[in-house]
Amino acid sequence: MTVQKVFARSEVKFLVSDKQRELIEHEALRWMRPDEFGRSTVRSLYYDTPDHLLIRRSLAAPVYKEKLRLRCYKQADENSTVYAEIKKKFDGVVYKRRCRMRGAAAEAYLSGGWQDGPYTSGQEDSALDAQVMKELDFMLSRYKTLAPAAFVSCEREAFYAVDDHEFRITFDDNILGRDTDLSLSDGVGGLKLLPDGQSLMEIKAGGAFPLWICGILSEEKIHKTSFSKYGNIYRRIIEPRQKIIFGAKNADRTLFRSTNQNNISLKA
Repeated sequence: MTVQKVFARSEVKFLVSDKQRELIEHEALRWMRPDEFGRSTVRSLYYDTPDHLLIRRSLAAPVYKEKLRLRCYKQADENSTVYAEIKKKFDGVVYKRRCRMRGAAAEAYLSGGWQDGPYTSGQEDSALDAQVMKELDFMLSRYKTLAPAAFVSCEREAFYAVDDHEFRITFDDNILGRDTDLSLSDGVGGLKLLPDGQSLMEIKAGGAFPLWICGILSEEKIHKTSFSKYGNIYRRIIEPRQKIIFGAKNADRTLFRSTNQNNISLKA
């Protein structure tokens, strides 16, 4: 299977009940096919500055925002394949760059170390990978203090359109998050971010949504939502702890000062 490494598309999130999910999956099979991996466990390790600048900016809903993460689809070891991903969103369009790496080398690289290069063996599209690596290097040099900040896992089922592989629908459930044990080699576990009986559905498309899915969204009164997995971890675990340690006023003052000292330019 060819791994897509560059994306530019819209990604819209919805919270759906089990009944709504069953209805959508049933209708989707008329137009789409399940992903070849079936139901899989997605593990993501998000990187941020010590004062969590990236996620705080993201939660402020700016025109431009960016994230850095490592992702894998099974519990990783030092030789497992993982993906370093830069995810940017500008004016409603998501741009994602990903590069395949070896597990131990990838975590060392993003933490400022380098162990014989992070690439996996037999990697294709070396020119594209080199460009993605340049973007990773730029992001690491720009923020300088990036380190693992949050671990997220979820069970995912994905579908892709038969006649348009840019159109995908994913369902995530059993979404768990934590800010400890921050390695892809650790097991899943953490705070449950959604109640039982609810899934996070994400529609990803390079253009307009097909009429069949628009009809279901309208009939079922399913409305788009803003749901950030890492953002939930920050709001529900990290931020409350900061306010306990520093006090609400001091924490807010510290974060405000930090944000002003790290202004970002869209021209960069």
